[in-house]
Amino acid sequence: GHSVGDGDHGKRDGHWGRGGTMGCGCDPLTPVPQTRAARVRVGKGDKPVTYEQAHPPHYIGHRKGWLSLHTGNLCGEAGAAERAVEDSFLRRFLFGTFPGLLQDEVVLKRRGNLLVVCALLGRALPPHKIYFLVGYTETLLSHFYKCPMRLELQTVPSRVVYKYL
Repeated sequence: GHSVGDGDHGKRDGHWGRGGTMGCGCDPLTPVPQTRAARVRVGKGDKPVTYEQAHPPHYIGHRKGWLSLHTGNLCGEAGAAERAVEDSFLRRFLFGTFPGLLQDEVVLKRRGNLLVVCALLGRALPPHKIYFLVGYTETLLSHFYKCPMRLELQTVPSRVVYKYL
């Protein structure tokens, strides 16, 4: 060993690795850009936001719920990555099947073998076309995932505004 006051700060002791890095290839003295996710900036009070957009991500579980409910994230459960890929596919499929009609985020619930998809739709299409798209979606996704699938929709006249920021 060597003393603490020699200006090396323990880099040769082995726990810092080579060249002053922490063994992961990152330099602890290099500034890291700060990133923030899913926050809507407060403006002049003229920007309409939904309930999901109004609350920051750290309020998940306190003021708002998760948009994907399943047991894959529990301790010891396998398949969390597969559920994330399936969720991404389902959301893209629904945005493509109902173009411009989805008014808020889609909520996915897995209850045993049943897949329940909840969404808010705008009233831009006549009811018979929406019924066709619902049947098409339920049939196609039930065959694709080989499990029963239910689509729970609520129609709204316009975008649901929670508050203005």
